[in-house]
Amino acid sequence: MSTIKSLDDLKKIREQALQKQQLKETSGKKEVIVGMGTVGIAAGARETLKAILDMIESENLEDIIVRQTGNIGLDSFEPIVQVVLPGEEKVTYGKVTPEMARRIVQEHVVDGKVVTEYRIES
Repeated sequence: MSTIKSLDDLKKIREQALQKQQLKETSGKKEVIVGMGTVGIAAGARETLKAILDMIESENLEDIIVRQTGNIGLDSFEPIVQVVLPGEEKVTYGKVTPEMARRIVQEHVVDGKVVTEYRIES
């Protein structure tokens, strides 16, 4: 283990440990990430997040982790939703309304089919 010489060193070690822990917790599970930066919230991300959580609850869906993150860096596409399925590349969706979010959860997260018309190509 390296020597901790500053507060920045300690923060880096903490961040690495948290990332490792998160990988263990999310390994093999489906993940939905909603951008909740100020631009996303202003564009309606709260309603989008609520629609995702409501659908997961009402359909009794399991093994789905829903996370919030800050600004994803694509402000003109907010609200943004990212889907990560085990063993697959992350898919980013833009301008996601609550109705679109429900469709993304059903078709992509549950059925495994990317909703191509909402996808942002990166």
